[in-house]
Amino acid sequence: MGKNNERLKNKIMISRRKAIQSSLLGILGFSLPYSASSNVLINSDSNTAKPYPAYPSLDPEMVHSVVGKSHFDLDAVKKLVEQRPELAAATWEWRFGDFESAVGAASHVGRRDIVEYLLSKGARPNIFTYTVLGAYDVVKGMIAHTPGIQKTLGPHGISLLDHAYAGLRMKDILNAKQIDNSKKLIDYLEELGDAGGITYEDVPEVDKPKYLGDYMYGDKADEGFSIKLNMQKKLALGTIGEFGGSLYKIGENKFTYNGAPSVTVSFQWANDKVKSLTVKTPDAEITAEKLS
Repeated sequence: MGKNNERLKNKIMISRRKAIQSSLLGILGFSLPYSASSNVLINSDSNTAKPYPAYPSLDPEMVHSVVGKSHFDLDAVKKLVEQRPELAAATWEWRFGDFESAVGAASHVGRRDIVEYLLSKGARPNIFTYTVLGAYDVVKGMIAHTPGIQKTLGPHGISLLDHAYAGLRMKDILNAKQIDNSKKLIDYLEELGDAGGITYEDVPEVDKPKYLGDYMYGDKADEGFSIKLNMQKKLALGTIGEFGGSLYKIGENKFTYNGAPSVTVSFQWANDKVKSLTVKTPDAEITAEKLS
């Protein structure tokens, strides 16, 4: 790929080189608050190395873990939060500014049990939290106080109305009043007409396989992207070999990443085949060629 790699590298345009450099993490907007090569000591007299690179910030691996586990594993969340109660308020950026808190993760999948546990440990509730809990009066009051807030999207571009639907996913353990409140809230949000998020264009099923595969823009093994189908059968973009966020079609061969307003992913076709993709943000524009 010698000549091809050189040509691909020439397509990378980074406007804030000092801030982003040319690493994949910078390109994707995924940054950690530390330098992995740092060797600061806790106590110079004892010559004891700090326990993890981010110290004294919380270990990013713990933050990542508690947010990830909050989607499905109450026992794992309890184990992490009991050790470090601060993690109840943890927030993680997945990619491209897709921020998600632990309680936000539990909310959009309808895990009321995890939501309630995190709240008991100091998690900070917002309109999405109250929506999944079916707090009709609270949510209605918030919308009345801040008209239009119902259009705000949650983590991964998930709408407020979808959070309301998720509130009934644990219907078997809810009492009659909780079920009635959730249904009442769903009816209210549906009547508003704009709480269901953005309507995107459909990708024909026959075309989806044409997008799938790995796309490279450099010589190194991690300098690329993968397009896969996620659990919802949507196209998703991740780092090479990995799953990532959903791609939502906003135009001819043009997509947005999880609804991020400043991110576009476009695909270039030739002879009815996808040849490359271009990821564009305010900081960078990268074109990667599809591997055959």
